[in-house]
Amino acid sequence: MTFSDFNFDDSLFEGLNSMGFKTPTPIQAETIPIIQSKHDLIACAQTGTGKTASYLLPVMDAICRMEHRPIISALVLAPTRELAVQIDQQVEGLAYFTGITSIAIYGGGDGIGYEQQRKALRDGVDIVIATPGRLIAHLNSGAVRLDEIKFLVLDEADRMLDMGFKDDINRIVRQVSTERQTMLFSATMPPKIRTFAKALLKHPKQVNIAISKPAEGITQRHYRVPDEQKIALLKQLLQSGTYSSVIVFSSTKEKVKILGRELGKLGLSVEPFHSDLPQDEREKILLRFKNKQLPILIGTDVLSRGIDVEGIDLVVNYDVPPDPEDYIHRIGRTARAARTGTAITFVNQRDTRRFAAIERLMDSEVEEGQLPEGMAVERTAAATANTAKRRSSKPKKKRNFRQKGRGNGQPAAEGMNNATDSNAGANSAL
Repeated sequence: MTFSDFNFDDSLFEGLNSMGFKTPTPIQAETIPIIQSKHDLIACAQTGTGKTASYLLPVMDAICRMEHRPIISALVLAPTRELAVQIDQQVEGLAYFTGITSIAIYGGGDGIGYEQQRKALRDGVDIVIATPGRLIAHLNSGAVRLDEIKFLVLDEADRMLDMGFKDDINRIVRQVSTERQTMLFSATMPPKIRTFAKALLKHPKQVNIAISKPAEGITQRHYRVPDEQKIALLKQLLQSGTYSSVIVFSSTKEKVKILGRELGKLGLSVEPFHSDLPQDEREKILLRFKNKQLPILIGTDVLSRGIDVEGIDLVVNYDVPPDPEDYIHRIGRTARAARTGTAITFVNQRDTRRFAAIERLMDSEVEEGQLPEGMAVERTAAATANTAKRRSSKPKKKRNFRQKGRGNGQPAAEGMNNATDSNAGANSAL
């Protein structure tokens, strides 16, 4: 299948061709025909599968074919300002030959930015991409009418519910025309999402793509290390590796700031990314990282859902995430669009059970790396027993494979080959 099979409007198809996109990803191949058939949709897919274009392309195609466009044709709700900006940038690229307009609506900017958003909403724009909180502020001011919207998209709906946006979303939806077509995209599909979707969608079609499984191109490894030795191990990994683009995830913004200072002392080009930074500064940091001018970015889980950057070859979980699904999202920043990458996780004594839950979710064991000489392994008696039990239950063939040098007996910084782009597909930006 190619994009020509969808019979997109000529101007939209010309934009796809100019960007070099030929073949849809699996989620695009399944969801685009459903949306074109005017069905409501629930789609569950992991990060890096091309889900943004899977709803943007058919919505933009429909807008291109409208004889009379409403003030706002489509509304996309997103959990974070970073994701809203990212979606807006993708619309801008795909819409180059179409004349379709869009704007990202989010908080944290100055008064000038708010007035620009207000003017665009009042005068008319084809696609609005908004965080729920800021859109509510515009609704309260009377600057926006949503009753003519034809398409409503909830992107990363699970994250929006986790962030407490349920009431805001319900209020927004009540302002949207009941004749709309609604699409809900979520990386996970717990009962609360299904209940939420049932209240918003009408007889939806469902698509599920590789739920809770990391991309095959990710080489995963973990180290059992006490908190006081984590920084030393991270320094060694970064200094002795050949990684050109790295994201380090930590559990709190305070730790993010500390790591930024410590790594900066080594002369590494690194920036902490957290909510205390002004919005314009955050945007500048992300732009530098995307343009490969900044090799190392440190952040919290906000980054795991709000950034789409090609060529990230190393993800480090400085702390084990509390939710196993967040682990999937974090390491999903690498090995995107058929590329390869490495994901390394530091596991202290307190996080042993959390990490075991991650392995159960994936139904696979993550290889354990050997710490450099002089570093003590962080291990409880229970962890030691569990590891021995898992290893004794493995088929002999698998044990022999590990003994041949997959990094199990190698120093921390050895055997971690840089990611290659040999398998990169044409759809890396989609």
